[in-house]
Amino acid sequence: MELAHDRILNTATAVGSRSASRRGLLRGTAAIAGGGALALAGVPAFRGLTSAAAQEFDGPVDVLNFALTLEHLESAFYRDGLASLGAEAFTALDFQPGVFDYLSEISANEATHVETLTAVISDLGGEPVEEQAYDFGDAFTDAEVFLTTAAALENTGVEAYTGAAQFLIEEDELLTAALTIHGVEARHAAYLNILTGEDPFPESFNPAATPEEVLEIAGQFFADNADATPEGDDEATPDA
Repeated sequence: MELAHDRILNTATAVGSRSASRRGLLRGTAAIAGGGALALAGVPAFRGLTSAAAQEFDGPVDVLNFALTLEHLESAFYRDGLASLGAEAFTALDFQPGVFDYLSEISANEATHVETLTAVISDLGGEPVEEQAYDFGDAFTDAEVFLTTAAALENTGVEAYTGAAQFLIEEDELLTAALTIHGVEARHAAYLNILTGEDPFPESFNPAATPEEVLEIAGQFFADNADATPEGDDEATPDA
């Protein structure tokens, strides 16, 4: 997804190249279903953010719903994936003891993020976005693919929070709350990078992702359905 923001420390090239690499990894390794970007555009938090001209959110509730949409995705991924794979899928691999327990803790963190963001949005008089239907492809059939996909999701989430922070710059309490989540997401990403053989802290400054960059990655996981068609997208019905 691409969040409107100034490219801090001129990281535009770095973000773009890494995002492209991660998308290739997801498509090639996790066999993510196609059409997800179109589906994600129909989610209220993302509607209208799919064009380069979309540069701002319509207030703090939109920003929080943006975050909530990602947290729903992550929470569902861990909840369903760990239940499907089971602890034995990870103990069969050469990982340090307790990896399944740590992944379960990450799952609990994501569920708490969903609950907290939902409550805050409601307190602000907004309508929290709901969990959507997801398609995680082959990510739940193999522990290594699961971890690779989890690492991609967490690193994307960290970049998404970094990019969205500027839209809460005048909302001190909300910005602080968002940063407390961002910090935990960064810890998740570092741990998963270690498990997948990547550098847990590859750069001195974490890149900020735009809404479009996040959309291109996270959108792959949203199952196609009629309700997710973007407003104004009147695709012609194929001839019989």
